[in-house]
Amino acid sequence: MIILVDDAALMDFGIYGGEASTPNIDALAKRGAMFTQYRSSPLCSPSRAMLLTGIDNHRTGIATIPEVLPEEQVGQPGYSMALEPGVLTIADRLRAYGYRTLMAGKWHMGETADEMPQNHGFDRSFALAASGADNWEDKSYIPFYAEAPWYEDGTEAALPDDFYSSKFIVDQMIEYLKDSDSDKPFLAYLPFQAIHIPVQAPQNFIAKYDGRYTAGWHALRKERHAKAIALGLVPEGAPLADLPADLRQWDALTDEERKLYAARMEVNAAMLDAMDHHIGRFVDHLRQAGQYENTIFVVTSDNGPEPSRGDNNAAVGLYFQLAGYNIGVENMGGRGSWGFIGPEWASAAATPGAWFKFYATEGGIRVPLIMAGPGIEAERIDSPAMVTDVTPTLLDWVGASVATDRSEPISGRSLMPVLKGEAESVYSESDVRAIEVSGNSALYKGDFKITRSMPPVGDGQWRLFNLTVDPGEVNDLAGSQPQVLANLLNDYAAYEAKSGVLKMPDGYNSANQIRSNTTDRMLDNYPWLYFILGGILIVLSLTIWAIVKAAIRLRKNHRHA
Repeated sequence: MIILVDDAALMDFGIYGGEASTPNIDALAKRGAMFTQYRSSPLCSPSRAMLLTGIDNHRTGIATIPEVLPEEQVGQPGYSMALEPGVLTIADRLRAYGYRTLMAGKWHMGETADEMPQNHGFDRSFALAASGADNWEDKSYIPFYAEAPWYEDGTEAALPDDFYSSKFIVDQMIEYLKDSDSDKPFLAYLPFQAIHIPVQAPQNFIAKYDGRYTAGWHALRKERHAKAIALGLVPEGAPLADLPADLRQWDALTDEERKLYAARMEVNAAMLDAMDHHIGRFVDHLRQAGQYENTIFVVTSDNGPEPSRGDNNAAVGLYFQLAGYNIGVENMGGRGSWGFIGPEWASAAATPGAWFKFYATEGGIRVPLIMAGPGIEAERIDSPAMVTDVTPTLLDWVGASVATDRSEPISGRSLMPVLKGEAESVYSESDVRAIEVSGNSALYKGDFKITRSMPPVGDGQWRLFNLTVDPGEVNDLAGSQPQVLANLLNDYAAYEAKSGVLKMPDGYNSANQIRSNTTDRMLDNYPWLYFILGGILIVLSLTIWAIVKAAIRLRKNHRHA
């Protein structure tokens, strides 16, 4: 089974040093392999596509996410925003081997009914087509979506009255397992909404973290950095990652602001804790069914922590009012609350990496990976692994072939030689590993990494780091080692050509693109907005004309006088 957490940082799980209580995830890590050098992509849909197919995101059709897609790339090969013909998922491949294939949770790899999981190898599915949704109610969480598009087996579906996302996802999967042929092996895919915005959790979980984050995000960064060194996630003496520019200082906030932001981080930890609790319920079900010992578990995250804020944009604030959302401390995390942690907490959570989701810095793409199951000894694995490696590893583990006549070839590698202790790594010092999502790029080779971060936080310039001594990407070596940079840029150019990566348009800025795409989508979702906007323009035009006429009249009167 594949458990995918949304927006969890490398150190968010308890066993990786996080503050949240995650005993069930930790128990899986203790009986299996805990990876420390695993990389995903900086955004959710590309990560999900690569996770389930083993194929580079540009070859799957999901090069990025619709929210940040520029007009110049719409409809281009690899940029259809849905899994394209010839791209097989692990469900497609395992179903051919007699597996029951089941899925419940966030899909976000296509938006129409025919793009849902039932057409990509899943026998049963209850799937959220959007990038996220409310965790307590059947409603959208951002104006990009008119509603929360849930589908069961490709048919629009409603949610139960007692809905809470993590509980429901596990309940639904248990029902699917009970209703299907128990004599067959199964693939269960559980992509949770936790801990994606809106950050929401039951009050009994939130209460456990009361006061935990009152010292602020700078203190948490230092705390996690020290833990990372103690746990061996980074070497002794590794410098603390730089913060993005223009982040707020904790001490500069008012007492009320600090209380509010600390409470948001408490809910974030509680949401992760609640998800782990429901994972425990699923594990208990497997134990009672006599299936636990023979089940392979994969637990990972799609990307680093979410930096988006809900309190710095008047248009978003208006949407919250219309949608019935509260971003204040009242009922924080409950029904009607729209929680977020913002870029400051996201930077702290991403420690020991730099920055956060959206960017191919270490904070955006270095995330946890746990694999546990029959035939694997408990161990810690410090060798490289990529998101595209999960599917070929699982296929290898169960003895299923990856060869097909007409499908897109798998680009990832099986990690079984490492899991079995037959090899220290499946990547040599000369092997290239690369990621690109909307211009945010990373390429790894040996000890070195080059990375490029686009606006609004980045400047689009390539930088070079030696991750062996500088995993926080503090000391840019581009100036002192220009030949290394040039060689890696040549490797990256070859990757772009092979994978079909499109250049970003001049002046591209993901924040501006989100605003533009959201406006266009809202006008499509709500055609009556055209009449309102038209009315506003007419009123403005008439007002301006009246002012001009009045000015002309005054000028004439002045001349006569």
